[in-house]
Amino acid sequence: MDDNLMMIWQKCLQFMRDNLNAAEDNSDLKKLEKSFDMLFDKVQPLSLVSNNLTLIVPSDFYKEYIEDNYLSLLSAALKKNVGKGVKLWYSVMENRPKGEEKPVTMNMKGQSVPTPKTQETMPQGFSANIVNPFVVPGIKKVNIDSNLKPDYSFDSYVEGESNKFAATVARSIAKRPGATAFNPLFLYGGYGVGKTHLGQAVGLEVKNQFPDKVVLYLSSEKFIQQFISAAKAHKQTEFANFYQMVDVLIIDDIQFLSGKSATQDSFFHIFDHLHQNGKQIILTSDKAPADIMDIQDRIVSRFKWGLSAEIKSPDLSTRRQIIEDKLSRDGIVLPGDMLDFLAVETKTNVRELIGVINSVIAYSTVYKRDLSLELLKETINRIAANQKKVINIPYIQEVVCDYFGIKKEQLLSKTRKREIALPRQLAMYFSKEFTNSTFTKIGEEMGGKDHSTVMYACDTIKDVSKIDKEIKKYVKDLTERIKQ
Repeated sequence: MDDNLMMIWQKCLQFMRDNLNAAEDNSDLKKLEKSFDMLFDKVQPLSLVSNNLTLIVPSDFYKEYIEDNYLSLLSAALKKNVGKGVKLWYSVMENRPKGEEKPVTMNMKGQSVPTPKTQETMPQGFSANIVNPFVVPGIKKVNIDSNLKPDYSFDSYVEGESNKFAATVARSIAKRPGATAFNPLFLYGGYGVGKTHLGQAVGLEVKNQFPDKVVLYLSSEKFIQQFISAAKAHKQTEFANFYQMVDVLIIDDIQFLSGKSATQDSFFHIFDHLHQNGKQIILTSDKAPADIMDIQDRIVSRFKWGLSAEIKSPDLSTRRQIIEDKLSRDGIVLPGDMLDFLAVETKTNVRELIGVINSVIAYSTVYKRDLSLELLKETINRIAANQKKVINIPYIQEVVCDYFGIKKEQLLSKTRKREIALPRQLAMYFSKEFTNSTFTKIGEEMGGKDHSTVMYACDTIKDVSKIDKEIKKYVKDLTERIKQ
């Protein structure tokens, strides 16, 4: 290692240590310094070439932790000791379980990614803020940030029986966006099963294969917020013009358009324009098109024009593959028995599965413990203990609101609209089923309803669920979610 580089790095560390946020007392400051020393003890400089500093880190956890907690301080240290414009790169050192031979060379997982991410800028005449995407009518191409995450590529998407069909269709669309029969592509499934990842993977591949195409990913909540801002500013036309210029539009959690009639009207016209002009539309939802409440029939009809593909929770073999892939990208190799244990014990969705893996990596690196089967068991038991939820009325209300895409204020209101009254009755029914609360107590928690209203709701759901397939499905789905 270059002695001059090591001297520069030591000066940077000392600068950072001297400028840690002052704590209220010495004991807090000591804890801060100890945490700092534990983190940077395993971080070493590799090279400094043309203002590009490369650091060796044990895993992606270190990179993310540095950028989340110390990036500003590190930038100031580099500016003082190296100069302006220093870009940060990372190399991941492979970490193996105790007893296995450690490699001499570093595990270079593809090209390093610089800390400062270059963002595309809006052209003249556009707002500089992406959350206000209004444009001058007549501009054919729009240079905007697509809001895509590089980590959500096809390369990092693990396929299994639960998602194989959806993934195959998605890859086909990426090769010929807007030119297949799969338009729109409607991806639906439970929370955290990989819908967002797959939708963004299409967008990333399109940007890679067709750089000139305009790709935009956003959540339905962001779409709704933008429409409301446009309506208040009397710029609905500009709002529509913007979205009609997009070549690939990816909207997440489209079920939250439920009950938003004005936003639905705007979305309907944008959808028709894009579809008629051969532009690709990709939508995700936690429900199938027919199960989304309070959505205009004409929109539901258009959801069905292309292809609806369900993504289910990963099976055992897919979970194992996800774990192995994630750890490999973090520079960690586990023996088969550890992988099998993680796959069997984490019977959950992809997002929570990744959370468990990150917890194991973090615990191992921060506390300097070798990865072992014992550590895995400790970590999973600790997570299970922390995440255990008490089933009470507020929790049931939260689950029901999330399922139907409504707000708690709506659930507790006096409105008798079916899209609110039905979830309210279900919440009352489950409150009686899963808690020891009286009808009077449930009524109080449900916005001050009379106990007779609660009794009626419970009897209604119990009787109707026996003959109505839709209500029966709601009861089944919500029972599973509440127990989770």
